[in-house]
Amino acid sequence: MKRLTGILLLSILFLDLRGQSAELNILAKWMQGSFDSQEQHLKDTANYFDIRLEIIPVWADRSDGIWFYVEQAVAGHLDKPYRQRIYQLTENAKGEFESKIFLLTDPLRFAGHSELIEKLNPDSITKKEGCSVFLRRADRKTFQGGTVGKNCPSERGGSKYATSEVLITESKLESWDRGFDEKDVQVWGAEKGAYIFIKKQ
Repeated sequence: MKRLTGILLLSILFLDLRGQSAELNILAKWMQGSFDSQEQHLKDTANYFDIRLEIIPVWADRSDGIWFYVEQAVAGHLDKPYRQRIYQLTENAKGEFESKIFLLTDPLRFAGHSELIEKLNPDSITKKEGCSVFLRRADRKTFQGGTVGKNCPSERGGSKYATSEVLITESKLESWDRGFDEKDVQVWGAEKGAYIFIKKQ
């Protein structure tokens, strides 16, 4: 996983040229960047890992929303991210935003190489139905939201569905991802609260 500062800076310039709303551009700029949960991990090593998160804009010429390539990896294992996704961020109605989630085929080939996504045909990615994250302004400094009900299916660790609760500011991203079984008992994910990712660049 690389700190692709140059690509990020160029992508920021593209965001304002795509005819998107000002609010959507603000949300997109706050979402993108390099983040980590190191500070939270050092305060509570028993419950939180040091996770590195990269959210990098891709496909800047597309007009159907703002697209990101996303990597998450445990510090020390950046070459083997445990989560790689494509996000499509759109504004469905004024002030109502949706981040659609897509899966990649053979994702490890893109680890640390987001530039390879640019050559990927968007038709080759698979949408995770029911797993979109819906966001609204909570106040001038915060966007907040999450998945809807039990709509996002999951088989990880014996779960039947997954949920995500998200809070985004200019300097951090909080994400609480959890999986539940058929009796609504949590079977994976942080138990005490969201992971807090601080933006580094």
